[in-house]
Amino acid sequence: MTNQVKLAILDDYQNLALGYADWDRARERGVEITVFDRHLGTTDEAAAALAPFDALLLMRERQHMPGTLIQRLPNLKFLVLTGARAPSLDVAACTARGIPISNTGPGPSQASTSELAWALLMDAARHVTRADRLVRAGGWHGGLEMGTILAGKRLGILGLGRLGSKMAHYARAFDMEPVAWSQNLTPEKAREGGATWLSKDELLATSDIVSIHLVLSDRTRGLIGRAELARMRKGAILVNTSRGPIVDEQALIEALRSGHLAAAGLDVYDVEPLPAKHPLTTLDNLVLTPHLGYVADAIFRVFYRDALDDLLAWLDGKPIRVINPEALSRT
Repeated sequence: MTNQVKLAILDDYQNLALGYADWDRARERGVEITVFDRHLGTTDEAAAALAPFDALLLMRERQHMPGTLIQRLPNLKFLVLTGARAPSLDVAACTARGIPISNTGPGPSQASTSELAWALLMDAARHVTRADRLVRAGGWHGGLEMGTILAGKRLGILGLGRLGSKMAHYARAFDMEPVAWSQNLTPEKAREGGATWLSKDELLATSDIVSIHLVLSDRTRGLIGRAELARMRKGAILVNTSRGPIVDEQALIEALRSGHLAAAGLDVYDVEPLPAKHPLTTLDNLVLTPHLGYVADAIFRVFYRDALDDLLAWLDGKPIRVINPEALSRT
């Protein structure tokens, strides 16, 4: 491996990456490190910024890497992806170029995302963020709607995998009734996950709160559209910490504006970062966080520790944790 390797660490929004690993181990090997603490924007802007680099370290799906961008990076030889997978990364395009992609361990991401989902649920139910803004502005109770007590309410969980099962556990601790649905879920598996299976229609129609924990795929894209939101009971709450496109964004805005849904909590969006002055930001009955589900100290320690190990292994000509091993035969 050449002594002159340029590495770009992408989307380090909080300027934390360099503190989470001993990057001097890479610098001693001749690696020049550049950190980008902002999103790189359009494909043209990203191509211009990243063209000089031999290796890229991607933070999950923050920077989309379609084949059209990869083809415009002439020096690119290696990618590190934090986490296990990223649908926004064109693995086939990398493989065709002979660019190996190493990934990292996930850290305790199931707990992190589930806990954030529960925080959004609690905030939406008790108007914590709205109340905070009110008090800071010199107000008190004026303008606040009544809060929702969770005990005795039904929590509908869409997707009862590791994250959804944690939500069911939290629900029982709050004396709620957890029910669940997904395309492949059976009543038996639902019981094992701590919930009662319902059809999607019944879950939407009878749940006081619906929380989404599904992987984005062709089957789940647009799964919650205008008809599904209308089927939800009036005054219900929706929480989405999975992926934005699972929910029809415009239909959700309409349901919140009309008051059909009492509130919602979102950590994910169709376009990220969420554009300034987006219609979602105008809704008082909506709690917004900037895709924080995996943004936690314990997770970033695993991400950047493993990323450095991946980089050093590649420099040694023995890449590890390669998700596209076919690329190795093309180098």
